[in-house]
Amino acid sequence: MHTRSSPHRLALAIVTLAAPVATTSAFAEQALVIEDTLVTAEREARQALGSSVITEEDIKRRPPANDLSDIIRREPGVNLTGNSASGARGNNRQIDLRGMGPENTLILIDGKPSSARNSVRYGWNGDRDTRGETNWVPAEAVERIEILRGPAAARYGSGAMGGVVNIITKRPSEALKGSVSLYTLMPEDSAEGASHRTNFNLGGGLTDNLGFRLYGGLAKTDADDLDINAAHAGSSTVAGREGVRNKDINGLLSWKLNDEHRLEMSAGYSRQGNIYAGDTMNSNGGGNAQLISSLYGHETNVMQRSTYDLTHLGDFTWGTSKTVLAYEYVRNWRLNEGMAGRTEGAIDGNDAAFSRLRNTRLSSEVNLPFAVGATEHVLTVGGEYLYETLNDQGSFRPQSSDPTGVGNDVIAGFDRSDSKMQARSHALFVEDNIIIGATTVTPGLRFDHHETFGDNFSPSLNLSHKITDELTFKGGIARAYKTPNLYQSNPSYLLYSRGNGCSVQQTNSGGCYLQGNADLKPEISVNKEIGLLYDRGTWRTSATYFRNDYQNKIIGGTDVVYAINGGSRVTQWENAGKARVEGLEGNLFVELTPSLDWNTNLTWMLDNDNRETGEPLSVIPEYTVNTTLDWRATDKLSLQLAGTWFGKQKSPTWNYRTQERYDESAQKDVEAYGLVDVSAGYKFNANYDVRVGVNNVFDKQILRGGNASSAGANTYNQPGRALFAALNISF
Repeated sequence: MHTRSSPHRLALAIVTLAAPVATTSAFAEQALVIEDTLVTAEREARQALGSSVITEEDIKRRPPANDLSDIIRREPGVNLTGNSASGARGNNRQIDLRGMGPENTLILIDGKPSSARNSVRYGWNGDRDTRGETNWVPAEAVERIEILRGPAAARYGSGAMGGVVNIITKRPSEALKGSVSLYTLMPEDSAEGASHRTNFNLGGGLTDNLGFRLYGGLAKTDADDLDINAAHAGSSTVAGREGVRNKDINGLLSWKLNDEHRLEMSAGYSRQGNIYAGDTMNSNGGGNAQLISSLYGHETNVMQRSTYDLTHLGDFTWGTSKTVLAYEYVRNWRLNEGMAGRTEGAIDGNDAAFSRLRNTRLSSEVNLPFAVGATEHVLTVGGEYLYETLNDQGSFRPQSSDPTGVGNDVIAGFDRSDSKMQARSHALFVEDNIIIGATTVTPGLRFDHHETFGDNFSPSLNLSHKITDELTFKGGIARAYKTPNLYQSNPSYLLYSRGNGCSVQQTNSGGCYLQGNADLKPEISVNKEIGLLYDRGTWRTSATYFRNDYQNKIIGGTDVVYAINGGSRVTQWENAGKARVEGLEGNLFVELTPSLDWNTNLTWMLDNDNRETGEPLSVIPEYTVNTTLDWRATDKLSLQLAGTWFGKQKSPTWNYRTQERYDESAQKDVEAYGLVDVSAGYKFNANYDVRVGVNNVFDKQILRGGNASSAGANTYNQPGRALFAALNISF
């Protein structure tokens, strides 16, 4: 029996609030302080209103259930959404910054991009069967997480239009230290998957100049029951949340060669194997419900990610430098899925294939402090080179209809024999952090060249001015971009529909194909934000208005390029029209007593629509409010009460792929609702501490109804009440 409680409603009279004030810590984990009065342009950007920091202590007070997205989503401007507004793969929710969608959020681990999801086939509606990039690092191995939204994110190049999340792992300590952590989460509803993990951390100095850090762990989240949504959705093939098994190991050596030079080497291996919950993407069983049922609880895809990095850090009299050579290798094994019609995304047999993604990246930058009269500068100059290859044999298989045509009537550019894709790109960037009295101005320019998509310039300008000792004005504007992915741009990547997935405004004769398009243009966004910060020490508040004007969004096209086989239509990925993302972020922090803090943040989406169709870019709440009371009752005992209120999530009304409205019965909104969590921690001594708590105290459970075509915005499962316990043993 699935219990349900009535939605909590937000009192909208809450004052407009803003993003938490970021610490002055650098965004990259190895940033070096040049002078007490000077910071680099990168450090200044981290203090923008559109930034926030999650510390190690924050994670201890609210340990996530194996995936760091559980805690990141509580920051302003952050939501969890599926990869597209179609609702397919709706339970694979990922970080979505400012409503720009998961694919426009760049995830970094120790300052280096994590790109494993790019090894997963990209579906017709923009769907990927992926958990994203926030589950590669165990929670207890994290030193902090820094989230950057808005114009300053343009510095990081392609894929950062929504923003950047940098997961920073713990550094080596001078003395030998270690810890072992145990965590479990037990849902009250036995149909929901439980979570368990065991992690270790070890670090210290091997010699005076050589230190090390090693972390690793095992984690498992069970799949929801196969029939968890059956009664609610009216179908046994509307799957719940998928499970996952994690194995992680990562090591770092840090060698101080002398006072000016430090050399670091790191290597890591992670394995994520899914625990299949029955998701067929299209919620129709793919025509083989018996096969789907037999696979429940088994691994149907396994992703292995290996990383190798070599870093040089320089600290000189004239400035600092950082150079990184990084290699990321992802092996994505999965049972083959259908590539046509209603079977797209559904497992179609026992055959399996690998896709292999390799990214080699070389990046370097220098920070140069200098003064011109009364003006102080820190000039940052850098560049990077990226070579990426993807070999996906599983996504280059024959369709249910012959795509080669008859005689000379073929699909232009199509070559089934080559499943390898590659791309080379390089970039140069310059930023200047200019301090003029109470004003800091940070102009920047990034130039990117991609061997297929040509040149791109990303200018940016960020400004901070102290009006008074307590009141600060901040703002910024930047042009950000994202290159087409390796599937969208490959003419040999082909999807097919017999007719139901084609435009209804065209005569169906032999169905339609969607082909990769090498002539695509990068997606573009002009990002702007403006706001005020008022800081009185024991309390502070801030408010930020942001707006992103989005152009050239890439979608599965409906315009027929030509026809083959006596009428089968060929369409391509294409650059669509314009979109706008607009909203408010706010924060209010109050130190009620020296031992009791209250922190509240708000995200209010004013606009998140395609300008031509009025349809949402992603299905996110109209507003999200997170509020937390932290009470350090004694030196050993701490208590926390936390709540999140989500506004209405509106249903899509128009299916761009078929160019028709969704049925009225399918246009179902998700009404506003709230979640409340409580927890308590106790530190027995210097070596043992424990934390226990209840998530979703009032048991607000949401059961998925299907995809957007059948359930509107009701495309994901919100788990009900669950108990958790965490034990940390340090030495």
